[in-house]
Amino acid sequence: MTDDLTALPPLADLIDVLTLRELGTAHISVTGIEGQDAASSIGATSARVFEGRSQKMPHGRVFGGQVLAQCVMAAGLTVRDVVGDGPRPIHSLHGYFMRPGDDTLPIRFAVEEMRDGASFSTRRVHAIQKGAPIMSMTCSFQERAGGLDHQDPMPEVPGPDELRSLSDVFGGIDHPGAKHIAESRPIEQRHVEGSVFLDAGTERVAEQHVWMRAIGELPDDQLLHSAVLAYASDYTLLEPILRRHGVVWTDPRLRAASLDHSMWFHRDVDISDWVLYAQQSPSAISGRGLGIGQMFAQDGRLVATTAQEGMIRLKES
Repeated sequence: MTDDLTALPPLADLIDVLTLRELGTAHISVTGIEGQDAASSIGATSARVFEGRSQKMPHGRVFGGQVLAQCVMAAGLTVRDVVGDGPRPIHSLHGYFMRPGDDTLPIRFAVEEMRDGASFSTRRVHAIQKGAPIMSMTCSFQERAGGLDHQDPMPEVPGPDELRSLSDVFGGIDHPGAKHIAESRPIEQRHVEGSVFLDAGTERVAEQHVWMRAIGELPDDQLLHSAVLAYASDYTLLEPILRRHGVVWTDPRLRAASLDHSMWFHRDVDISDWVLYAQQSPSAISGRGLGIGQMFAQDGRLVATTAQEGMIRLKES
């Protein structure tokens, strides 16, 4: 992490946020259980602790995708130490957002090394701020191996060169939120059906397609690319719910927040190139909505699948 953050462009800023500093090891103690090795009875005796800074947001709360990505990095750094037949890239994560984060403070990540098997490694990560967890995640890593291979086909939609980016849509608008979208985001996004920030469109359908990529070249590090993909996955996955009901992000009645997030990484990805994010929502009920997504590289490879449930409430005036 760097101390001079005044002039970092958006992608360099994100890379800095994902460059975690290892602080040491926290030892877990257990009381009320007989035996000298009581901590081992709950599956962990220690946790490696990392720290990363937070990105400034217009609303003052930490962006959920940032915490997702930092948890991936923290867990992945501990897996790099595992001796095996080759690297172990992440293949799945399951996380719960528990509290809003403060974007003026750093976040600490306690990684419990749950198991290192012959080909799989499992980690549990707690993102902690102000002495309380803001996110808890389990994730798994696997050495590459042969096996059965199939995938869904990539949807046929207009390519990114035919669409306007969000920076084009919001550029020149004198509003803090618009300026952030146009100038500060490290991920470029182009909606096939148009964004739902100001206009949900006329079709009430619970699906959409978004092209996205990092706004520059990333180092050749698959852990970093996977972390940035997780970061980007949190931007738009709840939007099919809004589109289905004709609601826009700027609706003053809207109260929305991510509750949980799951992601399966199928194939290597270069997020510096275009990725198509195909999204749909099978259900919304009881103030919650579910979004499901598939991510395709521009050559048609299915690189990841996502799922997120969010709180979606419309406050009555």
